[in-house]
Amino acid sequence: MSESLKDRLQNDVKDAMRARAKQTLGTLRLIMAELKRREVDERIELSDQDVLVILEKMVKQRRDSLSQYLAADRQDLADQEQFELDLIAQYLPEPLSDEAVLALIEEAIEAAGAREMSKMGQVMGSVKDRAQGRVDMAKVGQLVKAQLNQG
Repeated sequence: MSESLKDRLQNDVKDAMRARAKQTLGTLRLIMAELKRREVDERIELSDQDVLVILEKMVKQRRDSLSQYLAADRQDLADQEQFELDLIAQYLPEPLSDEAVLALIEEAIEAAGAREMSKMGQVMGSVKDRAQGRVDMAKVGQLVKAQLNQG
């Protein structure tokens, strides 16, 4: 059986410690702290799916911060955010192509019998279940809206 995402992260923390990779270690510890906080707060054991949701949220936060740092001309902070963003992205599954995303959306629309905007939540839920961690859900939302407005 392959190791869980959480186990992989824990092993990478140990490897970064051994390699004295200070920046990598710091970022991995941020991830582990967020996972631990969620486990303690909710009194649960995180599944790979839960870890993906957390990592996606962390990537979104880094993207937002990166754009703000670049706008404020703070290259030092932008470089750190970019490093964290790249490292976190290594733990996410391979992103889906645009064609694959559109195919998933069309399948979800067909399955839900969605022809109007009132079914958007149902379509989004279906796509999210199948594409978690592999696509930006904000982008999916825009594509679903466009599809439902066409039909």
